[in-house]
Amino acid sequence: MNRLAHETSPYLLQHADNPVDWWPWSAEAFAEARRTNRPVLLSVGYSSCHWCHVMAHESFEDQATADYLNEHFVSVKVDREERPDVDAVYMEAVQAATGHGGWPMTVFLTPDAEPFYFGTYYPPAPRHGMPSFRQVLEGVQQAWTTRHDEVSEVAGKIVRDLAQREIVRQAAEAPGEQELAQALLGLTREYDPQRGGFGGAPKFPASMVLEFLLRHHARTGAEGALQMAVDTCERMARGGIYDQLGGGFARYSVDRDWIVPHFEKMLYDNALLCRVYAHLWRATGSDLARRVALETADFLVRELRTAEGGFASALDADSDDGTGRHVEGAYYVWTPAQLRDVLGDDAELAARYFGVTEEGTFEHGQSVLQLPQTEGVFDAEKIASVRRRLFDARARRPAPGRDDKVVAAWNGLAVAALAETGAYFGRPDLVEAALGAADLLVRVHLDEHARLARTSKDGRVGPNAGVLEDYGDVAEGFLALASVTGEGVWLDFAGLLLDQVPARFTDPETGALFDTASDAERLIRRPQDPTDNAAPSGWTAAAGALLGYAAHTGSVAHRVAAERALGVVKTLGPRVPRFIGWGLAVAEALLDGPREVAVVGPGPDDERTAALHRTALLGAAPGAVVACGTPDGDEFPLLAGRTLIDGAPAAYVCRGFVCDLPVTDPEALRARLA
Repeated sequence: MNRLAHETSPYLLQHADNPVDWWPWSAEAFAEARRTNRPVLLSVGYSSCHWCHVMAHESFEDQATADYLNEHFVSVKVDREERPDVDAVYMEAVQAATGHGGWPMTVFLTPDAEPFYFGTYYPPAPRHGMPSFRQVLEGVQQAWTTRHDEVSEVAGKIVRDLAQREIVRQAAEAPGEQELAQALLGLTREYDPQRGGFGGAPKFPASMVLEFLLRHHARTGAEGALQMAVDTCERMARGGIYDQLGGGFARYSVDRDWIVPHFEKMLYDNALLCRVYAHLWRATGSDLARRVALETADFLVRELRTAEGGFASALDADSDDGTGRHVEGAYYVWTPAQLRDVLGDDAELAARYFGVTEEGTFEHGQSVLQLPQTEGVFDAEKIASVRRRLFDARARRPAPGRDDKVVAAWNGLAVAALAETGAYFGRPDLVEAALGAADLLVRVHLDEHARLARTSKDGRVGPNAGVLEDYGDVAEGFLALASVTGEGVWLDFAGLLLDQVPARFTDPETGALFDTASDAERLIRRPQDPTDNAAPSGWTAAAGALLGYAAHTGSVAHRVAAERALGVVKTLGPRVPRFIGWGLAVAEALLDGPREVAVVGPGPDDERTAALHRTALLGAAPGAVVACGTPDGDEFPLLAGRTLIDGAPAAYVCRGFVCDLPVTDPEALRARLA
């Protein structure tokens, strides 16, 4: 019996009609394995994963394969986005055993959840040196029945080895100037000066590293750091990884030149990059950065916002190509003939502008739209017309599937990005969208004990507890919303979440952080990873939010917790800067103070107050916090004792327990924040 029909995960629901007798991850599944003395097949993936869909179609929808699985295994399906803890623990085992990992992840476990055989995608027939999935199943089943003691011994050794692995020795103090300079030097060595970005193919958008570079430039004036950020952002925005018609970024580029993307669009990537481009505009005034930030924000609201006000997790890479076949990238690519069908005489112009060729830049003569032209003049009105007509024509194609589950952490990232982008560019609708998502997180995800649920769908909360990244990223979003709106309730909610970090996620002796709470389900290992993946690690996300909250409130306990957590950045920053970018960005804020800006005025509709508030938000000082309200207001601790100056609105800038004289002129405030 397939047991996935009542799950909240769209990924699990995609498998609810498989002939495989799937179980969700549960104690009952492992009890069944013990009762029947069968091994567990653990299959981990996510909704927008291309090869997950392929393996599902080839194997899990195949009746003969399902019959074999149902007879010999207890099959457990996990959405890695709902259960990042389960994914992290077994991915660590896969990577330790095979040297690589990925999704779909295929792991065979004992009934005690101990892993003994690992893999990723398996084809239905032997291919490229890989065994078929059926061969793997038969080999595992034979080993389980004929060499059971040996299998149990291997599983036990793997678990013992994992338990003895030390994640990191963190330093006793936060990084200083020397470590951040070493990190910048390391990034310079890995930087691709011809193409932007870091490393080779596949090339991922390094959002957290870009934030570090922008903050380092803001604090030190280092032009090299700014140039790496500017060039990388331009190359990405002109490449195929960016959707030139609808805005938003694909997951990564399969090549070094940002031309051909892996076409799925993830909420976390787009929230992070929207914020990066908004911050780049703040630093440089770049028209391109402004356009990309706004287009990405509009993409988030237009295509990922759910009916309940939250943001869906992802859009699939695959869609119907018009013939009934699901093909990767079908929604996004064009041929010259398709351009002619839509644009007529303007097709040649569009082909030159977007780099569409007869040979194609993708597959089967199709091209991914990009902006390869760095010279020449194009008629802006004509290009706008072309873009609009192509966008409308594309909208009539079968759309990629959408993973509608709302993940707390990623919605926190979206709240921060939309709040700031809306404030910078005078788009109150974007701030309203941020407020809607924040409201959903409070109403649906946050319980009466200030504990977060990881996911919801259709307004119904999911069964899984929030992990550290949920607390850190949601608190970060609430802090940004408090600064933008002047509503202190969001600061209060952030404080409730951050109080959970030392209580439930922190090693009291070392200050090191764990990904799961002390009272969470016990797995074979308690996951703990300070390095960034596609989004900031929970460890450094929490450190950043703790630091921001301490700046707002003066809380020594929260600042000490942030400083202790940043000890890991002192250790890893100089060694692997690409993989701890958000920690480096938080360390920049710590070195800068961070600065605390209090803006007081007679009321929210006062133009002079609004001008000071906007100037404060546009200050590029790393991690600066902003409180805005009336002199007699009690929503923000930073406003206590602040008065108008000769009846005029005023801004107070403090750093390190020292405050400058208040200013009433936006230009003077801008100078204070430089």
